[in-house]
Amino acid sequence: MESVKQEQHANQLARGGLLDRFFKLTEHRTTIKTELLAGLTTFVTMAYIIFVNPNIMATAGIDHGAAFVATCIGAALGCFLMGLYANWPVGLAPGMGLNAFFTYTVVGEMGYSWQIALGAVFISGVLFMIMSLSKIREWLLNSIPMSLRFAMGAGVGLFLGLIGLKTAGIVVDSPATLLTMGSFSNPSALLAAVCFLMIAVLSHRNVFGAILFSMLGVTATGWALGLVEYGGLVSMPPSLAPTFLAMDIAGAFNVAMISVILAFLFVNMFDTAGTLMGVAHRANLVDEDGKIQNLSKALKADSTSSVVGAMVGCPPVTSYVESAAGVAAGGRTGLTAITVGLLFLAAMFFAPLAGMIPAYATAGALIYVAMLMMSGMAHIDWKDHTDTIPAIVTVVMMPLTFSIANGIALGFLTYATLKLLTGQSDKVSLSLYALCVIFIAKFAFL
Repeated sequence: MESVKQEQHANQLARGGLLDRFFKLTEHRTTIKTELLAGLTTFVTMAYIIFVNPNIMATAGIDHGAAFVATCIGAALGCFLMGLYANWPVGLAPGMGLNAFFTYTVVGEMGYSWQIALGAVFISGVLFMIMSLSKIREWLLNSIPMSLRFAMGAGVGLFLGLIGLKTAGIVVDSPATLLTMGSFSNPSALLAAVCFLMIAVLSHRNVFGAILFSMLGVTATGWALGLVEYGGLVSMPPSLAPTFLAMDIAGAFNVAMISVILAFLFVNMFDTAGTLMGVAHRANLVDEDGKIQNLSKALKADSTSSVVGAMVGCPPVTSYVESAAGVAAGGRTGLTAITVGLLFLAAMFFAPLAGMIPAYATAGALIYVAMLMMSGMAHIDWKDHTDTIPAIVTVVMMPLTFSIANGIALGFLTYATLKLLTGQSDKVSLSLYALCVIFIAKFAFL
């Protein structure tokens, strides 16, 4: 017995040593236990996506069960790429905002099939990969003004918020005023508002998993009121067959899809860059010279995740700012990301629970996440109107035209026009001019 215990102890040390060497735990002053707890923390803060994303994708006509499994697998693969290749403590999953753009604009407003929309996601992911492998990424990142970068994130947030309010019935259409407030006598509107307020209060109090537990709490309330039918908690995962390799790449090679592909690309790229740089500073991944360790690898892992995600049936998979919660819990290496990925795979067995989550619960989460995304507007220089006005156009026109692509196009055109007419043409890059030509052609001929 003693020899068996010694052998088991030796195996544990060997495993620990292997993980230490691969993830450089000692170098990053962390331990296996700390990394596992950090991974659990990150997962719980972003687990709401496994309920929200399938509901949004189902609206586009995708099988809910397949969308649920695709969300879990796409997120897991992204986390594994980030952890094993870049050794970063960052969790990935289908991007909020881009999934709404996928469903409500590309499929709903423009009338494309979800297969063609997935083809556009695939192409944008490939372009992101090419940029990540070359200096084009840095050139393009530097050529887009900071005010427009922040505006894109805030505009996506406002777009997401409008969708949440519309889904909940808090905002409804009106023949006289276009939009008006719905009735809180409607249980869906009331419970969505309660969900939003619960998340806001719990988040302010730093409650672990505020979004997830608020959604589950409101779902339980709906079940008690007879609004939700109990369907079980655990089962074998649904089939992925309806979405696996279902993207129509040829259909996405359409002139009218150029702005859609660019919207997927730009929002994903700038959101990823901002998230990774923010997490890097919190995780002490910046050296004495200010250089971020393995940033190039992290961007490559993120861009590859979008391609892989499209293959299984996901909108663009991207790095989540919620990873900062895991970093705050001590996560410093890719072992944190691997833990998040394994938990996403385990979540596939909770498909019945995902099917029970009502639209008003996900709407409350959408509204809250939208508020967080709007914070980017604080970084815009409000003293320079040639920066401020294009940013406001970008933010406002995304929800009002119900299109992220239109918001980006109108914002870019406004920026270039104002700079040219105010004698600041040197602030407009060649790449921005080229994009403006594309956008003008889109509005003129499509």
